[in-house]
Amino acid sequence: MAMIRARVAKKDPEAVNFLGEQYCHGKLGLQKDVQRAFELWTEAAELGSIEALNNLSVAYESGAVAQLGRVKATEFYEKAAMQGHVLSRHNLGCIEGKKGNDDRAARHLLISAKMGYKESVETIKKMLMAGLATKAQYTEALKGYQDAVKEMKSHDRDKAKRLGY
Repeated sequence: MAMIRARVAKKDPEAVNFLGEQYCHGKLGLQKDVQRAFELWTEAAELGSIEALNNLSVAYESGAVAQLGRVKATEFYEKAAMQGHVLSRHNLGCIEGKKGNDDRAARHLLISAKMGYKESVETIKKMLMAGLATKAQYTEALKGYQDAVKEMKSHDRDKAKRLGY
């Protein structure tokens, strides 16, 4: 904890976000405090942590923080997605799908699929089977996903996976 607090004192955005996560879940001997977690995530987001933006989105969407809910969650997901956070992009696709904006949903999911997020490919496949996406969209998502996975492959990653990392 001393090392984490030292990094937080130096305004390290990832350390501030990490401390927020620990408060949120009551880990590392900290008492669970969602409000404190929210404050830390807000600070980390202001310092540039896209992971903190995603955490804020999840907190708002789940109702863990105040009454602003989905509107605020979507705002934070958008900020994180614009900075390349793949899960936030996927979540935006799901939100748009729930609203019935199937084209917007497919576009968000296609972007996250091309970033190597398999769940987005699966979601587009489900949309295709429900008649909410086209075969061309699914094909593009699958090809984009495969290209991303291929690009990320390396001998060291394969070795680490075999070793259980």
